Amino acid sequence: MTLWTPLLDGVGRAISYVRVSVTDRCDLRCTYCMPERPVFLPKRELLSFEELDRLCAMFVRNGVRRIRVTGGEPLVRRNAIDFITELSRHLRSGALDEITLTTNATQLASHAEALARAGIRRINVSLDTLDRETFKRITRADRLDAVLEGIAAARAAGLAVRLNPVALQRDNRHELADIVRFAHGHGMTACLIETMPLGDIGEDRSEQFVSLADVRRDFARRWRMDDVAETTGAGPARYVRVQETGGLLGFITPISHSFCAACNRVRATSTGRLYLCLGHETSVDFREPMRSGASDRELDQIYRAALMRKPIAHEFVIAAGAAPAVTRAMAVTGG
Repeated sequence: MTLWTPLLDGVGRAISYVRVSVTDRCDLRCTYCMPERPVFLPKRELLSFEELDRLCAMFVRNGVRRIRVTGGEPLVRRNAIDFITELSRHLRSGALDEITLTTNATQLASHAEALARAGIRRINVSLDTLDRETFKRITRADRLDAVLEGIAAARAAGLAVRLNPVALQRDNRHELADIVRFAHGHGMTACLIETMPLGDIGEDRSEQFVSLADVRRDFARRWRMDDVAETTGAGPARYVRVQETGGLLGFITPISHSFCAACNRVRATSTGRLYLCLGHETSVDFREPMRSGASDRELDQIYRAALMRKPIAHEFVIAAGAAPAVTRAMAVTGG
C-alpha cells in the first residue's frame, strides 16, 4: 500500500490527525458540554458505518496518520466496535500509526477487551470528579461506579488510559490534585483541560473558567514537575512528569496559552461535515457528495481544497456575558 505524507493547510501546518465522531448522542448530560434536554440528530442524518469508513479511508489516503473515534459517547452507537475493527486494517497495513478513542467510560466495562482486540491501545476517559455527588451534579447522572468499573476493565485489558478532567471553578478545582494522584496511583496519565465556549449551555462559562496556568502554579507548591517532550505526537497537551508520583500530567490550554500555530488536526462529525477548527464554523460537507456518487478522486479534491480554508487560529473568548464562539455543542463536533 502506498503511504502518503500529511498534507499541508494554507499556512503550512501538516494535518496528520483527525477526530471522527460516530454519534452526537451521549448517555450523560455534562453541564459544560450540552443543555439538560439536548435535541439529538435524527438517525437518518448520520453517516452509516460504511460511509464513515469511506471517509476515514479518504483521510488515510491523504496522509492522516492518527484517527481518534469520538462522540457524543461513541460506545452508545450500536456496532461501533465492528467499525473500529474494520478501520484497524489501516493499522495492519502501516498506513495509520494508531486509532484511539475518547469515552466517558460508562459502557467501557463490557467493551474494553473488544476494543483491545480491535487494535485500540490507548484511550482517553472524560472524568471530572471522583466524588459521587459532584459527578451527579456535573453529568446529571449517577454513573460514577460504572465509570470506575469501565476504567478498571480497560486497564485489565491492557489499554493505556488517560483521564481528561475539565477544570471547573465551582465544581472540581479543589479536587484536581486528587484526580491527578488517583490517575498516577493506578498507572494512568492525567490531562487537565480548560473549559471552552462551545454552544449554549444555559450558564455563563466565565463563572466556571479556570486558567490552567493558575492550576499549575498551585501544583508547583506541592509537587516538583519536570517538562517533558510531547508523548503522543498527536494532541495539544503539554506534559510534565510529577517527581513525587512518577506520573505524567498534561495541560490543554486553548484559552490561556493558545496552541493554534502547531495545530495538526481536523474534525469530522457523524453527519459527514468536516470542521477545520473547533472554534470556527468553517466546515465542508462530505455526506452529500458521497450520497450523490462522488468518486474517491473527487472526495480527495474536496478535502484538499478544504484544508486551504483552515483558520489560522480559533476565536475563543471567556468573559462575563460573552456569547459562545460557535453555536454547536461540543457533542456535535466530537471531543
